[in-house]
Amino acid sequence: MNHLFRKLLAAGIASATLLSGVSFAADKLPVVASFSILGDLVRVVGGERVSVTTLVGADEDAHVFEPRPADARAIVQSRLLVVNGLGFEPWAQKLAKSAGYQGVTVVASQGVKARVMNEEKSHGGTGHAHEETDPHAWQNPVNVIDYVRNISAALSQADPAGSPVYQANTDAYVKELQAFDVWAGAQFAAVPAKRRKVITSHDAFGYFAAHYGIRFLAPQGVSTDAEPSAKNVAQLIRQIQREKISAVFVENMSNPKLLAQISQDAGVTVGGTLYVDALSATGGPADSYLKLMRHNVTQLAAGMKLNVN
Repeated sequence: MNHLFRKLLAAGIASATLLSGVSFAADKLPVVASFSILGDLVRVVGGERVSVTTLVGADEDAHVFEPRPADARAIVQSRLLVVNGLGFEPWAQKLAKSAGYQGVTVVASQGVKARVMNEEKSHGGTGHAHEETDPHAWQNPVNVIDYVRNISAALSQADPAGSPVYQANTDAYVKELQAFDVWAGAQFAAVPAKRRKVITSHDAFGYFAAHYGIRFLAPQGVSTDAEPSAKNVAQLIRQIQREKISAVFVENMSNPKLLAQISQDAGVTVGGTLYVDALSATGGPADSYLKLMRHNVTQLAAGMKLNVN
């Protein structure tokens, strides 16, 4: 990774130097967001006064992101870098430092009460659990109120003339978030408490689960960057049968044969796609944060209603 950073920075900073005299479109405030969900929030708050570059785009995985020369150029030329924090994208701060970034960095999750998740690590054939900060705080819409207020404050500091616009956009969006939260709560309230349990492959719903009173079960060994082994698939099937869950949402399993195997062997219906760490492409079902959340709530509520008990 160090070699990659040196290589991309050499190309990126050289290009940035050549472009240093070029102003951004209509003198908009240049902002870089670490991943697509933050990019959407910055655009909502900033409106027409900002020009937003997102490093990890739609349908891309921040956990396995590899910086490119264009990313170094974008950071060097920006005045504000927006990151999630909570250990989600350590590569972003490293890239900014290596690039000699002179602008302001805002941690969108500042002020959010962090949760921890248990991670199982294998050492010499044996596993042991340890606690790790859960970075997926945006899965609770109440936390996103803090996100947008932090973003608004940073934009206002960088562009004082635009402060009234940023504040108005933030106030309007907070009302949307609050309305969504009420709606989402009503969807889950319609599902009996004992049926509010879901199988997913990615342990990313801790904030969502705690806020809406849902039990999420993430099978061991199934992650966003590896195909599950036969052993993990068998473990998943046993867990589904043990918990008597009739609908299952498995992220990042694009192999239709594998999904068919799980569905047939466990006797369940595989639910629709859930979006967790990234928006969908433009025009897709989750191309904004609120659309992402509404899509997930709709899918999850429908799936849980199929649970036997």
